Amino acid sequence: MTEHHKKSSLAGLTLAAVGIVYGDIGTSPLYTLKTIFDPVHGLQLNEANLLGIISLIFWGLSLIVSLKYVSLVLRADNRGEGGIMALMALALSSVTKQTQRWHYALMLLGVFGATMFYGDSVITPAISVLSAIEGLDVAAPGLEQYIVPLTIIVLVSLYAVQHKGTAGIGRWFGPIMVIWFAALAVMGVINILAAPEILTALNPLHALRFMFENRMIAFVALGAVVLAFTGAEALYADMGHFGKHPIRVAWFLIVFPALALNYLGQGALLLTRPEAISNPFFQQLGAWSVYPLVALSTLATVIASQATISGTFSMTKQAIALGLLPRMRIMHTSASEIGQIYIPAVNWLQLAVVLMAVVGFGSSEMLAGAYGIAVTATMLATTVLTFFVIRYRWNLPLWLCIGATGFFIVIDVLLFSASTLKLFHGGWFPLLLAIILFTTMLTWKRGRQLVFQNLQKHAIPLEEFLSSLFVAPPTRVYGTAIFLRGESDGVPHALLHNLSHNKVLHERVVFFTVHVVEEPWVPAEEQVKITDLGHQCYQLNVHYGFKDEPDIPKALAQCERLGMTFEMMETSFFIARQTVISTPGSGMATWREHLFVAMSRNARGAADYYQIPTNRVIELGTQVEI
Repeated sequence: MTEHHKKSSLAGLTLAAVGIVYGDIGTSPLYTLKTIFDPVHGLQLNEANLLGIISLIFWGLSLIVSLKYVSLVLRADNRGEGGIMALMALALSSVTKQTQRWHYALMLLGVFGATMFYGDSVITPAISVLSAIEGLDVAAPGLEQYIVPLTIIVLVSLYAVQHKGTAGIGRWFGPIMVIWFAALAVMGVINILAAPEILTALNPLHALRFMFENRMIAFVALGAVVLAFTGAEALYADMGHFGKHPIRVAWFLIVFPALALNYLGQGALLLTRPEAISNPFFQQLGAWSVYPLVALSTLATVIASQATISGTFSMTKQAIALGLLPRMRIMHTSASEIGQIYIPAVNWLQLAVVLMAVVGFGSSEMLAGAYGIAVTATMLATTVLTFFVIRYRWNLPLWLCIGATGFFIVIDVLLFSASTLKLFHGGWFPLLLAIILFTTMLTWKRGRQLVFQNLQKHAIPLEEFLSSLFVAPPTRVYGTAIFLRGESDGVPHALLHNLSHNKVLHERVVFFTVHVVEEPWVPAEEQVKITDLGHQCYQLNVHYGFKDEPDIPKALAQCERLGMTFEMMETSFFIARQTVISTPGSGMATWREHLFVAMSRNARGAADYYQIPTNRVIELGTQVEI
């Protein structure tokens, strides 16, 4: 690739990263300062406190985002992929047998972090769009009653078009967000020039003095200061789409300078006009600018919301692959971009919860308490998982690992502790969502383990069965039969049923097993492996990463290079459809068993999930007790 093409592709990816990755953190100036100085927190608006808060925000952005996420966590990539699920898989594959005791704890931590990310992805659209529409109240206080209805209209419209994908409008995200960050920077500079003494807030001593002098009130305020760092997790989660370099360039060249200037500018505004604290963002340029700012901020918050919605789809797909959620219908919204997916069940469920948040809380200040817990919990989980990666994957010295992550763990614990003070003021909301999802995921994983154990208990070893079968072989009929077989399963139930009822065996029999590894991608040339079992019987193993697209017809086409070809019209797929039955006194608690049975019955069929042509599928029922 020429130097010119490298530069142009870097510029394009950086522009795209600004649009997708930084929408969440980029819209935080809309509500952060207003929430920090909300009278309910008891923090008085004076020069010392203002300088302390602005200093905390600036150094928080420097340490948490620039140093922790951009410099350290982005290095912990799982074959180029990021996000808490990818990090959990990387940490799990890093721990050896000597540290196996950490395996289950790390899995629980990763699942908990993922469920808190779901909470974050619900609150982001609610608080972002709500805070943008609240600008109308600055221009015309009489419009206050229309804020919630307008927010609902915007959000319903956004979720209603998700099935169309973002391929068409996605190219506008970057330019619009660049305009947004430019507006943030310009407004900041104008207000800084009017009160340049705000620049003393760049001295970290102001932040330290604020914390020591205010003690408990400062600790409470920290729970709102964390709003300035929301979206930091997104830049790690989206690493696979853009790569580390464009994300870093976008942060240091565009996003960080714009955010720093705007927070300093809002601080300068409040130094000269303390009454502007009612909504400092929309009062930065005077009354004439409010309506244009409402329009621009609504666009920016819709883009920020889109990024979290897409992130939820992506994380759900990973959770299904890792066996944490039942199979769901996944639609692809782009022929060229494999990552652009739409999951109807998740889309409408998320919209319902988002609307509950908007109507239930009613304002961005009320939602802010809910936001902090979701963000800081995910941050803490990421830091702990990062320790296990750099210690056991990279084999760095223990003192260096403790030093590198311990510093951030102290910060994360401090921020999380401050956020828990809002537990009864909205913090319960993401926590309740996380508990429901956490229980659901662990119930599904445990239920699948019980099903597997039951099948193993009654499993007939495949090799021994084939040896005895061909002592007096059944009638062979024309064509190929493919039997889906679980990992380490014995003889597939579908084969036993077919032999029992039809008394025949196809001339070529293939046992097809899907393996999902704890890596995001498996190279195409490494996905397919064939073992000859004799008598025209074969074991076909296909290995997928948790971000790979399961596609059995495509996997069969890859077998051609290994000397095995398939003619689809001569191939039949035999699938055993399991009906799970709850039996009291064993396995899980009764209510969890009933939950698992309900999920199992509503899970998407294997044939549909693996994209097998429906006219080639034969399903045979089997009952499994747990």
